[in-house]
Amino acid sequence: QVQLVESGGGLVQAGGSLRLSCATSGYIFRINDMSWYRQAPGKQRDLVATITSTGDTNYVRSVKGRFTISRDNAKNTVYLQMNSLKPEDTAVYYCNTFRGGVNYWGQGTQVTVSS
Repeated sequence: QVQLVESGGGLVQAGGSLRLSCATSGYIFRINDMSWYRQAPGKQRDLVATITSTGDTNYVRSVKGRFTISRDNAKNTVYLQMNSLKPEDTAVYYCNTFRGGVNYWGQGTQVTVSS
């Protein structure tokens, strides 16, 4: 059974940093691409960053240069380092993987950036 568990969210002032983690189990982590999404109140869930099984990364324009996605295949964990946070980064952040035709999601972790 695939499980994704996010952690590391919290309240931070603008300009601060947070590191999100997503611990996974139930599948072969190293061969799957992993993504982070976020959903602000009243808005749709949007892709933030993706890391492929080979370590290639992609970011939405609004976070380029501030966020870094990484993975540790030995720990079956994907990370999102978030620096220079802005109030508009406030959202619930979700870990995601897609395998066997199914999207898998964690429960989400709240990130709140105060101005």
